Amino acid sequence: MNLDSAKKKQNYRPLKRFGQHWLKSEKVLDKIIIAAEIGRSDRILEIGAGTGILTSRLLEVSDAVISVEIDRHLCQKLLNKFGDSENFLLLQGDFLKLNITELLQHPPFQHPNKIVANIPYNITGLILAKIFGTIERPTATNYESVVLLIQKEVGDRLVAKPGTKAYSGLSVRMQYLAHCELVCDVPAKAFYPPPKVDSVVVKLYPKIIDNPANNPQLLGTLIKLGFANRRKMLRNNLKSLISVEELTTILEKLAINPQSRAENLSVNDWINFSNNFPSV
Repeated sequence: MNLDSAKKKQNYRPLKRFGQHWLKSEKVLDKIIIAAEIGRSDRILEIGAGTGILTSRLLEVSDAVISVEIDRHLCQKLLNKFGDSENFLLLQGDFLKLNITELLQHPPFQHPNKIVANIPYNITGLILAKIFGTIERPTATNYESVVLLIQKEVGDRLVAKPGTKAYSGLSVRMQYLAHCELVCDVPAKAFYPPPKVDSVVVKLYPKIIDNPANNPQLLGTLIKLGFANRRKMLRNNLKSLISVEELTTILEKLAINPQSRAENLSVNDWINFSNNFPSV
């Protein structure tokens, strides 16, 4: 039974408040599973199980799948479908509020090492922050990799290179914390109901930060102010913190054009810039 017939038979009604858009493309599911590189011993955390179309594929390749779903109606459907599977555990609740470590104390579900999920687009930033933390407070995570289906605009920012239109403060913050790769584009028609935007699958690897900022709080502040107005040069966006003369001296020392905008600096440039910036 495909998703379209299933929703008609069981009166599935996607809820806007949960940002529900259910993937129905088998081709995209194949690409997600391949990208996740799942072995039987991998313990998979799925955020937003929905109707279980991805859950079903995960259960085929892993001995431990932990699915989180906030919608109680869908939780009952998931239990009816997968409740007898020994490799399935369902957590009903808001992923942003759940303490996953405390809830998963017994084998084979403790310490999930991979995340594979089609997440609600309206809370993508909050989910990324919970998984990876922030520049100021990185999360100590045991996740080896994270494969997410997200809005294309956000995905493009995650993988963007310096000097490109998509390169933003989010690009710098996430690339400081993780290696980010684009897996594939996903058209709106691959979902029910189709969202108003296209999507992408991305793969993220938590990064061991071998060149950390001396003052992460300062780095976060500089990135926020630097990207506050993309059309302005750094010397204008940061004038509340430093004089043009001092800023020019620092940038020239780092072999960075004094007329650079925030989007022209790589992640390492931002780190070095922060490390040479006077205390504020």
